[in-house]
Amino acid sequence: MLRVLDKMNFVTPTPIQRKSIPVALEDQDLIGIAQTGTGKTMSFGIPMIQRLTALTGSGLILVPTRELAIQVGEALQRVVTAYQMKSVTLIGGAPMFKQIKSLRKNPDIIVATPGRLIDHLERKTVTLAAVRILVLDEADRMFDMGFAPQVKQILESVPKERQTLLYSATMAPAVMSLATRHMRSPLHIEIAPEGTTAETIEQELFIVKEEAKKDLLEHLLKTYTGSVLLFVRTKVRADRIKNRLRNFGHEAVQIHSDRSLGQRKQAIEGFKSGKFRILVATDVAARGIDVPMIDLVINYDLPDDSENYVHRIGRTGRCGDRGSAVTFATPKEGKQISAIEKIIRKPLPLSSHPEFPKEQFERTHSEPPRRGGGGKRGKFGKGPKHRGFQGPSHHGQDRHRSGGRKFRSKKSRGQGR
Repeated sequence: MLRVLDKMNFVTPTPIQRKSIPVALEDQDLIGIAQTGTGKTMSFGIPMIQRLTALTGSGLILVPTRELAIQVGEALQRVVTAYQMKSVTLIGGAPMFKQIKSLRKNPDIIVATPGRLIDHLERKTVTLAAVRILVLDEADRMFDMGFAPQVKQILESVPKERQTLLYSATMAPAVMSLATRHMRSPLHIEIAPEGTTAETIEQELFIVKEEAKKDLLEHLLKTYTGSVLLFVRTKVRADRIKNRLRNFGHEAVQIHSDRSLGQRKQAIEGFKSGKFRILVATDVAARGIDVPMIDLVINYDLPDDSENYVHRIGRTGRCGDRGSAVTFATPKEGKQISAIEKIIRKPLPLSSHPEFPKEQFERTHSEPPRRGGGGKRGKFGKGPKHRGFQGPSHHGQDRHRSGGRKFRSKKSRGQGR
């Protein structure tokens, strides 16, 4: 295994890998809580593959989305191939007959979304009787997406005598219930408190009127020169903004649940290769996109679920790389911003732009987060005097008192990387 990892240029394990791999190799059930982008795939993939070489049986990796299933399957493929093992990825939207053909070859590892795996169970084209290691990846997201009944059915189909590894960004009540009922005295590993965002991500918040968002976006796209992942709330809005960006000469593509599997794969591959500089996405892409060096994440719309803020901005600043995240909020969205700040336990650094009037939230910000400091200022940062909150200052740390940096229209942090 060390020779294989050396060929893959895996030298230093991430914190979740360093703590999880030795435990998983000992046939111990495990609950891993870690923020997105910390290398969780290899933290369960490496011990699963190594253990399967000495076991009679197979491994099952259950994930919430098609994109994440593809990503996990691709990430493990080089190790699987080196051990002359076989794997299959079972996702909706892909041809069923090809999956059945692969299943007939008795794969050592199955990566699957709950819905498609249930389809195969009902067709009797797959059996889970030989599963010796079960991984539930992004377990909180699976429950958020309503997969609880399917997960329960799958858990009833796998042997009780097995190793279970559960990974999640948050320890939601549904996840805790699953762990209590279906795991054997799991060891709990938490790399960072729930809701923690990577220290390598520079975060900024702009309070702007809805009609000013498109102009502010255009300024941002001139300032940041690298790849951009832009999140919106609805499918219709994703299509509209993608078309607007293309009209302004930007190479953009959209991804959402109405796009076919082929279209979604084409969009992600085009984004990875640099064919498209901007990927406009709904929260279907908040998890499951692993693109190296995304320069900027833009929350054009706030997420419906405040916890998705952590997963959205986690698409940048992955595995120690630096990244930036900019959030747009309208004056009426102060309550949603408060909810996000409560989850991440720190204030979002507020910024302003000289060409846009300063807006304020239309409410009193009553309960500031307990932790002081808002992280590093971004390109537009102007310091505390431009904050839009009515009430106690969030910016008590000395580094905010100087007034911050001036707006830069051309220079980008991403240049020269």
